[in-house]
Amino acid sequence: MTMDNTSSIQPFVFILLGIPGLEDYYTWIAFPFCFMYIIALLGNCVLLFFIMFEPSLHQPMYYFLSMLSVIDLTLSSTTTPKMLVILWFNSAEISFEACITQMFFIHTFAALESTILLVMAFDRYVAICNPLRYMAILTPPVIIRIGCAAFFRCVISTSPLTYLLKRLPFCKSNLIFHSYCEHMAVAKLACADITLNSLYGMIVALSVVLFDVVLILVSYLLILRAVFCLPSTDARLKAIGTCGSHLCAILVFYVPVIISTLIYRLGKNVPLHIHILLVNCYMMAPPMVNPIVYGVKTKQIRGRVLKQFQRHP
Repeated sequence: MTMDNTSSIQPFVFILLGIPGLEDYYTWIAFPFCFMYIIALLGNCVLLFFIMFEPSLHQPMYYFLSMLSVIDLTLSSTTTPKMLVILWFNSAEISFEACITQMFFIHTFAALESTILLVMAFDRYVAICNPLRYMAILTPPVIIRIGCAAFFRCVISTSPLTYLLKRLPFCKSNLIFHSYCEHMAVAKLACADITLNSLYGMIVALSVVLFDVVLILVSYLLILRAVFCLPSTDARLKAIGTCGSHLCAILVFYVPVIISTLIYRLGKNVPLHIHILLVNCYMMAPPMVNPIVYGVKTKQIRGRVLKQFQRHP
């Protein structure tokens, strides 16, 4: 279904094409994404359950981890179910309002994940560089305020994207060459100048993601300086070990973003389906990997999970 070329109204529906170029393999591609989604749901729900009901995990680090799990659940659930419906049942239609809503949640919670990773870097900085005042600095009211500030920061940053799309007249094809409603993928279908959309999208990326990355790097430089001042090798390794899970989460989130951005900006000859697969991995990898990494590498969570399984053989 396509729009009439002379029309300048908002389309009633868009058509998400999924992963163009790999249509013959849709059924098989859906299985690994479905598996990743199930692991993400189970892993994050288990993580939230233990953090909620285990008193020993009622600490700032785990409160921030629970925020990350909620974000991961929201982000994966915003994109994956619709993608699986497209791949398995060829049900590609999405209404204009649903598309705008999906786009808002995707961009807001992707920005929110970046922000919480920054907050967790600050948490590790306080824990290592000022351990005696850790609990005094990151009190529950402070944690709540940090969480609310992070949420409103991302909502305020990404909300204009919704307005910028709604103002556009659409007179081209309503076929979206993507598996979900990404801002620029939708904007390119408009029959008007989208320079403002592109410019504001770039501003959001720079002011949120790049800003977060820079502050994360600064946090870890300060952490490393403090670690190298410790008197023994064991103390240094123990301090660095407390950052291991967070570093894995950072790499899993930012590396696909950087690769996808470089391919989009510089890799003009890279097939579209490669770019879309990378973006989908960027959406699915953190929600799946984060609970596994934290469950394996964090002693308190690992011990609590093993204890629960030993209690119920």
